[in-house]
Amino acid sequence: MFSKRLLRFDRIALWVVCSFIMGFLIVPIIVIVPLSFNSAPYFTYPMPGVSLRWYAEIFGGSSASLMWQRGIQNSFLIGMSSTVLATILGTLAALGLSQSDWRHKNFVFAVLVSPLVVPVIVSGLGFFYVFAKLKLVGTFWSIILAHAALGAPFVVITVSATLKGFNQTLLRAAAVHGASPGRAFFEVTLPLIAPGVISGAIFAFVWSWDEVVVTLFLAAPPQHTVPIRMWSGVRESFNPTITAVATLLIIMAIILMLLVDQLNRRSARFKNASH
Repeated sequence: MFSKRLLRFDRIALWVVCSFIMGFLIVPIIVIVPLSFNSAPYFTYPMPGVSLRWYAEIFGGSSASLMWQRGIQNSFLIGMSSTVLATILGTLAALGLSQSDWRHKNFVFAVLVSPLVVPVIVSGLGFFYVFAKLKLVGTFWSIILAHAALGAPFVVITVSATLKGFNQTLLRAAAVHGASPGRAFFEVTLPLIAPGVISGAIFAFVWSWDEVVVTLFLAAPPQHTVPIRMWSGVRESFNPTITAVATLLIIMAIILMLLVDQLNRRSARFKNASH
């Protein structure tokens, strides 16, 4: 009887602690959403009224609106381009490591994912020095290549995790039936690891959208992204338009997280089916 009460108390205590931690992490994000509909030109609770004026500031025709729209276009251009490069490079690296018996492959894997633990400002300085030598600073290419290099580790990790449950017998069966290595990859391997590839691509895309430090080192005003515009807005003036942009980014992040969750479930089903 005492053990049951103790177990129940532990569950309640765990629920309270988890709820507190979740609230501590989520409330500062959720509180931004109502402020994006504030009719007053300042951050305040309670709000004097509700308005969509700050969303109109993003999609309107004023000079400030055009700057936000340019930032959105730049973010999509850089994010999509760097994601494609990071996905291709990360997938190839993960495939090479998974099929290799080289004794130093763990060291290579650690090197590939090292950008995740290296301070971003160090990476920014390194990229700035290299691209300055190549005269690429202030161009889209420098930002795309830097974001691809820093986003590839996400793809390497997710694809490597997917390949750990991959049944190599399927490739041998494809070879027996006359399939070339390239055909076996596109018709057998890629469909099975697609959830991991897409999940890594999503993480790389989201990272590119959120990145500020490296972009500050490499971008000129024509290449400024949404996070740079938000950072400049917070530094220069507390314009509530920032809350509207933040709300849109929160919605995008939620959609992408739901997509990743669906991909993880699909990956689990594929693993069960391949065994």
